[in-house]
Amino acid sequence: MADMYPPSAPQAQQPGMQPTPLKVLMGYADGVVVQLPDFGDGQPFYARLRRPSMLKLASEGKIPNALLGTANSLFSGGGDELDNDNESMLSSVYGVCIEMAKATLLEPTYDEVISTGLMFTDQQLMFLFNYTQGGIEDLKSFRSE
Repeated sequence: MADMYPPSAPQAQQPGMQPTPLKVLMGYADGVVVQLPDFGDGQPFYARLRRPSMLKLASEGKIPNALLGTANSLFSGGGDELDNDNESMLSSVYGVCIEMAKATLLEPTYDEVISTGLMFTDQQLMFLFNYTQGGIEDLKSFRSE
């Protein structure tokens, strides 16, 4: 019967723990400047990024209902299931990656980059997607300097 109840909250505050100051939280909203994979040899690309919420994007209709299953599989690490689903799965994955890139790029924005005539590379889109899932630390293994 005890297994039916959620685990209890921590009983004591950890030594030195303090609430995060509002000023620090406001800084998080500004995003962080990150070097993405180059557009080509000698064409570096730096952008200001933020980590968006998939739930918020879905609730705003930015990830269409038709893509929610694909997005859920991507976010939960169920990539193996995607291979066998159907022939339009690649298109669905691409759609999710584009929506995540739009939500992640603060400066320049996704639309600003596209307006220059450039197209994001597959490597850049996957880099942005990986950033949304794990932040800066997860990108260290993605890029080898």
